[in-house]
Amino acid sequence: MPKPRVSAAGGFAAVGYTFRKGREVGGVFKLYKRMRSKNACKTCALGMGGQRGGMVNEAGSFPEVCKKSLQAQAGDMQSPLTEAFFREHSIAELETWSSLQMEAAGRPVFPVAWREGDTHFKRVSWDEALDRVAADLRAAAREQTFFYGSGRSSNEAAFLMQTLARAYGTANIHNCSFYCHQASGVALSRVLGTGTSTLVLEDLDKADLAIVAGANPSSNHPRLITKLVEIKERGGTVIVINPVKELGLVRFKIPSRPRSLLFGSDVSDIYLQPNVGADIATCKALLKGVIERDGVDRTYVRDHVEGWDAVEADVRATSFETLLAESGLTRSEIDRAAAALVAARRGVFLWAMGLTHHEHGVNNVVALANLAIARGWVGRPGCGLLPIRGHSNVQGLGSMGFAPALKEAFAKKMEEVYGIPPASTPGLDTFRCMEAAHAGRIRVAVFLGGNLFGSNPDRTWAAEALQRIDTTCVIATKLNEGHVHGRGRYHVVLPVLARDEETQSTTQESMFNFVRLSDGGEAAPAGELRSEVDVVCALAARLLPPGPFPFSTMTNHDAVRRAMAAVVPGFGPIAEIGATKAEFQIPGRTFHEPAFATPSGKARAQVTPLPRFKPGPGEFRLMTLRSEGQFNTVVYEDEDLYRGMTRRDVVMMAEADGERLGVREYDPVEVVTEIGRMRVVAAFIDIPPGNLAMYYPEANRVVPRRVDPESGTPAFKSIVARLAPVRG
Repeated sequence: MPKPRVSAAGGFAAVGYTFRKGREVGGVFKLYKRMRSKNACKTCALGMGGQRGGMVNEAGSFPEVCKKSLQAQAGDMQSPLTEAFFREHSIAELETWSSLQMEAAGRPVFPVAWREGDTHFKRVSWDEALDRVAADLRAAAREQTFFYGSGRSSNEAAFLMQTLARAYGTANIHNCSFYCHQASGVALSRVLGTGTSTLVLEDLDKADLAIVAGANPSSNHPRLITKLVEIKERGGTVIVINPVKELGLVRFKIPSRPRSLLFGSDVSDIYLQPNVGADIATCKALLKGVIERDGVDRTYVRDHVEGWDAVEADVRATSFETLLAESGLTRSEIDRAAAALVAARRGVFLWAMGLTHHEHGVNNVVALANLAIARGWVGRPGCGLLPIRGHSNVQGLGSMGFAPALKEAFAKKMEEVYGIPPASTPGLDTFRCMEAAHAGRIRVAVFLGGNLFGSNPDRTWAAEALQRIDTTCVIATKLNEGHVHGRGRYHVVLPVLARDEETQSTTQESMFNFVRLSDGGEAAPAGELRSEVDVVCALAARLLPPGPFPFSTMTNHDAVRRAMAAVVPGFGPIAEIGATKAEFQIPGRTFHEPAFATPSGKARAQVTPLPRFKPGPGEFRLMTLRSEGQFNTVVYEDEDLYRGMTRRDVVMMAEADGERLGVREYDPVEVVTEIGRMRVVAAFIDIPPGNLAMYYPEANRVVPRRVDPESGTPAFKSIVARLAPVRG
């Protein structure tokens, strides 16, 4: 079994990494100065920075910083790319580069384009690029176009881009959340009438129990670990539900706390390792344990919940034998966790893509919500449901309407104020747009950041789909694999300023529904970089006839925010945020009283059937996951420090499975699924036998194109796979 270089996550290794990244960008003080500027963090949606200053959260805590923050900031401080770079490196060569190589190449600082038949990217002018994209959009049937957004962008740019798309006449508008937490949004809307977190940051300080399901915040949201440790220090309980035993969810050395830095802190009390894809069985087993211990808050479910009787009847009718066989857990494990649930007074439930990346992702989240509802832990202080979101403004994109359909109140205001009616036909979500592209039904696609290619299952199919589009336009701060593998027949990359380089302020929304103001103002690389807002307005000027929405005035960010305030529900305070600097909590989304945004005002508990996902003899349950050295599709380091991996072409498995198959550690093997095979090496980790794990996005080449029918989210987990040893 690979042995990590560290005995706990975080610690002096993280401190040393900080100094290393500082040296890479010209000095630790230079990096510190950028990190301390009044700009929102560029990585996860936990959020920090803004008007309280960098590395400060909304509660005033300092220093709030992690390796992910440093990696993103250092990436934006790289040297600019030159024309010589694009002359020296052909498209064919760039197609062989890894995500890490693309990320480390440098900052693009002038537009580049590629035309079918070219061997290299070539520099073009802004006018040439924008004129071509606008002309191609004008010539295309509206249903043959789509607009895609990344959580890297600002609320201002996202609002303008979705408004441009609707004024242009398409509803094929979607963002990166469709491939991560869309299942959470659908599930929470179904249960509570709102698709976001039900709690605020300070609720974590009041809880005495936390369940962390299908998430590894020690690698992906490290600052959350401090909150979990604090729950334990108050005498509370932390329960982890994760097939993989993760070092950072067992022990973590928090760099900002001297004692923890020196001696480490325990993170979890109970660590459940179910089979991949068995989250519903696990949640139902825990709920059955709560019911048996008379732990259901009867007054709460009577007064504030619809559908509870059906949920309880379903759980009572399902035997423990069935649930344990499906989950792979033991009765004693379930009993211990259920007893902790019943003993606690206030609980919070946190999850990420370990729950959402399944064909039954929506039901996974509903099953977890049923457990919270049983204890009366939604709509009370110190309690609630928290989807751990990835990119720093991915939730903001949703709030800004970057989706196929607007919420009813939003759509009504758009028509009343700006004369933009709702679409007459439903727009396509992300995966449906990819299917349309593969079928040759998409002529133009515009990307506001992101790496849609790398985010898709079946990498071969994804490349084919995007390369069948006539024109692709990417607005980006750095290069990624999608700029090469996801290029259309005419492909242009438009370079823009990073968040802290903007010449005017922008806003971002955290996963706690808290809106921050970023001042911008930091030095940008020399070149022709433009603001995202300016790029959208320049495209609108070429594409749209004069209309009631005044794009010509929207290069002023205060004007954009006033336009947002007029139509976006809950965003009234944003109108004057540029002058007042008053960051704010969006009203109507978080609940400290059990009165919910459903027609009845009650929560809606719902029965969740056990999935039919059951691999046969000789088959494994495969999931993809991320490493400590990456963020989303961006790979910063090949090493996965906390798992002891020094390479990414591995399949992680139980040692018992290796012995059964005659496979030794680091032996070459082939992972075989219904769409193909991938040669990797075997590595043994603490995971239940019968389960496998591989690194995303590289392993996407063997991930089939299966999606949750309710959310449209691809199933990057719950994949049936076989292992074939490579002999000779």
